[in-house]
Amino acid sequence: MIFLAGAVYFVLVFAVGFALGVIRVVLVVPALGERWAELLETPLMIAASYLAARWTVRRFGVPVDRIAQRLGIGLIGLALLLGAEIGVVLRLRGLSISEYVAGRDPVSGGVYVLALLVFSVMPVFAGRSGAEGVRAS
Repeated sequence: MIFLAGAVYFVLVFAVGFALGVIRVVLVVPALGERWAELLETPLMIAASYLAARWTVRRFGVPVDRIAQRLGIGLIGLALLLGAEIGVVLRLRGLSISEYVAGRDPVSGGVYVLALLVFSVMPVFAGRSGAEGVRAS
């Protein structure tokens, strides 16, 4: 159940990130540059992570006190996200891992790493309401 929840969490956030990535590359980068485009996208991705994590833990009925399970969801989501980043995004862009890392802007790249950390722990903190643990239909 935890792996499935982590996979669902990943798919939800990856889909939003893919759509925002297209908008960022096509519209925002030409207007503002790579750094600002990525920095503007980050809060949207954190919001998407929160909403996806909240929905996922509620859908799978993971209670607030199951911190290890919630963290497992986030870490599985992170592993799948990094795998997709390496396996799909780098291939689409025709880059090796070392080229990708070397080409990252130091400011927006650092913010991206922090956003990944937030993504990985978001299921622990999302959905902490009185209705927690109730399985959504």
